[in-house]
Amino acid sequence: MHAMRAETFSGYEGLKLVELPKPAVTKTKVLVRITAAGVTPLDYTILSGKFHGSKAPLVLGNEGAGVVEQGGGTDFPVGSRVMFFGTYGAFEDGTDSEWVTVRKEDLCLIPDNVDDVNAAGIPVAYLTAQVALTLAGFRAGKTVLAPAIGGSIGNAVTQLARALGAKHAMSSTTNHAKAEQAKPLGFNEVIDTSLEKLGDGVRRITGGYGADIVIDGIGGEVLSEALGTLASEGRVITLGYSASRKTTIDVTNLIVPQASIQGLNMFAQPQASIRAAWKVIVSLLKAGAIKPIVAKTFPLAEAADALRYLIEGRPFGRVILTI
Repeated sequence: MHAMRAETFSGYEGLKLVELPKPAVTKTKVLVRITAAGVTPLDYTILSGKFHGSKAPLVLGNEGAGVVEQGGGTDFPVGSRVMFFGTYGAFEDGTDSEWVTVRKEDLCLIPDNVDDVNAAGIPVAYLTAQVALTLAGFRAGKTVLAPAIGGSIGNAVTQLARALGAKHAMSSTTNHAKAEQAKPLGFNEVIDTSLEKLGDGVRRITGGYGADIVIDGIGGEVLSEALGTLASEGRVITLGYSASRKTTIDVTNLIVPQASIQGLNMFAQPQASIRAAWKVIVSLLKAGAIKPIVAKTFPLAEAADALRYLIEGRPFGRVILTI
């Protein structure tokens, strides 16, 4: 089978199209023919040699969509369309290939109203977003901030929070064009930080109240600024570092509102949390209340170009490989 594999962790040039044996079904894994795979910042982190535990050579891609070919039993019969997320592409070969064997507990049936390309961009972003909102104690009526509307986490959190009854579901962008692009897509509470500071935007939107919950997938100074937007007893969930692994925290932003900050590692989440998140996500997908946004698709052989487009082009929406 064809697969796009990182032969070395040396940047884009380390990716090579290779021929590998088709994986065999086991008692614990289901054979899935991949039709589409999500491209994520984690792919670049791994390819750059900056992710702990990953070892080359490695087929990247930790989320995907496809069709069950063997081993799914009655829960996932042959021919079922499925999407999934897991340690694939990080600690074992991933979805940038024609076939993958997947643990049954990682699979989720794709709703009929979602095509495979869109489905491939759902697992990482929406599972992470829903788990994070749950950890933060989200409930209807809360105010939520998730910076970076064009990115997968910021977009998914904003959609989920809005669909689940948030009083305000806010995001941000440093790019004025993206702020304008967000409006016709229904994102009406996006703070354009090229025109105003993040904190000023949150206070404007909330009438001075602030954010009950911040879900940060960016890190760096964005996290520092987001801490300054917290309402009384606000909660921050931090889970990404695409801007930077380091930031400076003004501790009074935590002390004065008696706020808290917690990290989230999706690879460490219990299956019960993942199942609960899938239940919410699938229900909202079926109702059309949330919808992944795909910026561009690339064929498998152009995986390096796809990753470069994601990292350097910073598109509004997901980048997907079609296989």
